[in-house]
Amino acid sequence: MALINPHINFNGNAEEAFHFYQSVFGGEFAQIVRFKDIASAEYPVAENEANKIMHIALPIGKNLLMANDVPESMGRVNENENRSKICINAESREEADKLFNGLSAGGSVEVPMNDSPWNTYFGMFRDKYGIEWMIDFDPRFKV
Repeated sequence: MALINPHINFNGNAEEAFHFYQSVFGGEFAQIVRFKDIASAEYPVAENEANKIMHIALPIGKNLLMANDVPESMGRVNENENRSKICINAESREEADKLFNGLSAGGSVEVPMNDSPWNTYFGMFRDKYGIEWMIDFDPRFKV
């Protein structure tokens, strides 16, 4: 079965956001590449973007959560207009609560964790970086 690995664009705070995500999920970064690491005569990098993240990956189970900072020359990302969500299927109610409480800290809760009409334990929020998440636990299915 193929894996789905979400990729998020940030406006210069990808590293900060990923340290926050690492504090919730645990684990070690699989890779961190800065723009200065790929700089060349063919691809010059502005000094103010040299230390920004070109690619970062955090393993979560068998999946990777990945991101980058969007170079200023490409324009800004508007996280508040991004209606895509990252959905996490938890292994237990306890794990769902832990992930929800950790990731939503400093953000805004849209749907608090609760029993859903579709018979799962579900919650939805936007984290403090503007990224939208859904946490779901369905006791009928093993993750």
